[in-house]
Amino acid sequence: MTTYVLVPGAWHGAWTFEPLARALRRAGHEAYPLSLTGLGSRRHLLTPSVNLDTHIADVVNLLVDEDIPEAVLVGHSYGGTVITGAADRVPERVKGLVYVDAVVPQDGQSTWSPVSDNERAWYLNGTAENGYTSAPLPFFDPRTTPHPLASLLQAVRLEGGLDRFPEKSYVYATGWPTPSPSPFTELYERLGGLPDWRTYAVDSGRDVMREAPEELLKVVLGHA
Repeated sequence: MTTYVLVPGAWHGAWTFEPLARALRRAGHEAYPLSLTGLGSRRHLLTPSVNLDTHIADVVNLLVDEDIPEAVLVGHSYGGTVITGAADRVPERVKGLVYVDAVVPQDGQSTWSPVSDNERAWYLNGTAENGYTSAPLPFFDPRTTPHPLASLLQAVRLEGGLDRFPEKSYVYATGWPTPSPSPFTELYERLGGLPDWRTYAVDSGRDVMREAPEELLKVVLGHA
């Protein structure tokens, strides 16, 4: 049995990963889809002080509290920054990483750093309302909630590299709309040339969990 921790992207809660979690449990594994602090079912905890460190602590505390020794961390979009930071904090509790059309930050990078101006405009949407939250875009699922801007701007600080984790996969969504090309194309191509990464291209837009559930399940089960 493998234990998976599923970390959503910006504005999303645990609900976005619930279908994948149920499929993993049917396959005999354990799965923990998370709502990060201030988001989803935990949106009542959103304050100006919530940042990337808060979300990294959400994952680390789950691993410690549940005494999970060899987790596979799965992160979508912004969640890639979170799982990278969490794996760095407790590498002894992580056996694999799956990035789902996600940021794979280096030390000193934020989620803001590697994306394009298109995504940065998304992050700044609605910030004038209170100065510390990014509003969901109109075409998002109605369950999405405002996201703490500080978590998107804060740089991650890493003590070591991802080479410590032999099982790493990257899922690249090929279906971004033409006016808004994927900011992850160069990353996907670079990782595809590295021997310790498995890369997959799926016919999907940003919401890989909804648009390509079977393909994503196969990739994730490859880490069981």
